[in-house]
Amino acid sequence: MGGRYVAIWFTHLVPDHMIRRRPELKNVPFVLSAPVRGRMVVIAVSTAAAAQGVSAGMVVADCRAIMPELEVLEHTDGAELQLLTAIGEWCIRFTPVVAIDRPGGLLLDATGCAHLWGGEGRYIDDIVKRLQGFGYHIRICMADTPGAAWAISRYGKPGSIIGPGEQQHVLLPLPPAALRIDEATVQRMEKLGLRSIGSVIAMPRSALRRRFGPLLLQQLDRAMGVEREVLLPIQPAVPYTERLPCLEPIRTAEGITIAIQQLLTALCKQLESAGLGMRKCMLKCYRIDGNVQQIEIGTVRPTRSAIHLQQLFALKIVTLTPALGFELFVMTAVATEEITVEQSALWDGVAHDDGAIAALLDKIGGKIGADSIRRYVPAAHYWPERSFRQADTFATEPAANWRMNVPRPLHLLSKPELIEVTVPIPDYPPMLFYYKGELHNVKKADGPERIEQEWWLSDGVHRDYYCVEDEHGARFWLFRSGGYGKDDVQWFLHGFFA
Repeated sequence: MGGRYVAIWFTHLVPDHMIRRRPELKNVPFVLSAPVRGRMVVIAVSTAAAAQGVSAGMVVADCRAIMPELEVLEHTDGAELQLLTAIGEWCIRFTPVVAIDRPGGLLLDATGCAHLWGGEGRYIDDIVKRLQGFGYHIRICMADTPGAAWAISRYGKPGSIIGPGEQQHVLLPLPPAALRIDEATVQRMEKLGLRSIGSVIAMPRSALRRRFGPLLLQQLDRAMGVEREVLLPIQPAVPYTERLPCLEPIRTAEGITIAIQQLLTALCKQLESAGLGMRKCMLKCYRIDGNVQQIEIGTVRPTRSAIHLQQLFALKIVTLTPALGFELFVMTAVATEEITVEQSALWDGVAHDDGAIAALLDKIGGKIGADSIRRYVPAAHYWPERSFRQADTFATEPAANWRMNVPRPLHLLSKPELIEVTVPIPDYPPMLFYYKGELHNVKKADGPERIEQEWWLSDGVHRDYYCVEDEHGARFWLFRSGGYGKDDVQWFLHGFFA
């Protein structure tokens, strides 16, 4: 089955938007003008002014002769593009592929979308109802090709739905301008008596190319579906996306939960067929008043367990504000990774249920934020503050093993803190030390353990580490920087044991 495309033409885009902002202009004939070659020329007209014969391209002085009461407002450069972009982003609720089609139009790739509304008729009716409800005057058409939809929306019967394969006989009576060719070519064709697409298509292609250039044939092939036309979307389409329009607005947490469950089931089936798992998932909720809200979850390793993902979303449903209700839910797998049937153990030589660990971390991350959870793996360095690094993912394989043959503190300070000590004999642990103004009498001590830097990193002095315990049973990791007999000998506290 071929594609289906929708063309929307806003006949009075900028004036309609101004009326939305200034309702007092609704029944007032007005135009937007700008200087062109030293004259004020009409750029856009309101429906009330158009009904009196005023059109874009006319000189403002001539318009005032027709309508002395005509109100002239200043045209703002870029207003049309800004409006089309905003409305196009809003139209993403109808399809993930929306392209700007200047002047004054949008093109939608509606392939595979209409059935979510119960058919193409209801799909088009909903688009028309929403945009007209915002106050915009539009002409719309659905056809097999963007070119055919564009031509019929501007020169054919508005609101048409052209059945699959039926665009040719509908296009034949339309003027050549419906092929989206330049005005100079249109005028040359009219002088030769070619006043319809039907008269053009009957001519030999070699003659058309010789007289009018390759663009005419390209646009004709695109409109008829011989050549495919690729749309440039406002937002790039994400490969793994599921959409769920609602017949009635969803206002309750229970309804949102059911919607998430259906979306996750369908999305996980997509990922399963591709051999992928989800690392980050986003849910966008479109309210009937135009407001868009979103929630996002992340996992420490790829998964396609709909039950587990549903539990993560359940933690964030309370952040949504349905108000009058959500009319559309769109779920996207923002980040995916390949997933294997068996996952390797997190720690070699120790039996662990990786799935349970990952699920627990996902739930904790959902409550306090994924950025609050970090995993560290060994790094090939001697100094303690350099002997580890943050892992990129849950499945990151360590390049080295943790040292298990020597004691290491549970809490390691990121930067050793200078302390004052009393030492009875050189190379002995301290008898007492002061840390943050508090005196600690050492009752037990073990060491020293000498740790030196790698020579290719620094020429700094070595460290002699001691495990000490004070009179209260608190255990500390201290070190002496450098050997006795030197002026730069200092003592530092570097960590705390449990």
